Amino acid sequence: MTTVTGHTQAIPASRVIGTSVYNSAGETIGTIEDVMLDKTSNGIMFAVVGFGGFLGMGEKYHAVPWPALGYDKTRGGYVVPFSVDQLKAAPAYSVSELTQDDGRAARDAAFLHYRVKPYWH
Repeated sequence: MTTVTGHTQAIPASRVIGTSVYNSAGETIGTIEDVMLDKTSNGIMFAVVGFGGFLGMGEKYHAVPWPALGYDKTRGGYVVPFSVDQLKAAPAYSVSELTQDDGRAARDAAFLHYRVKPYWH
């Protein structure tokens, strides 16, 4: 079943992981490395987007609020409505930091930084 915007309501995580992410200017900013699930609300906390790095070294991981990702069929990837400056200033984490405190610290910082309405309120 599709939503009013033509998107499907369900998608396997395996199809999301590895998908490119673009900024509002159409530039590739990274790829979705993983998604963090919120077991208590049965929702998605955030997408883990990898920015930069070479062969896994020096890569920064950013928690990007799931509601901020819009899929663009023409690009075959997700687009976020953020400026280059917002993305550069975003909190960056290691994989272990993303999961500390059940992921709440990274989630809260991401929703605050990008000014996305928290789903848990």
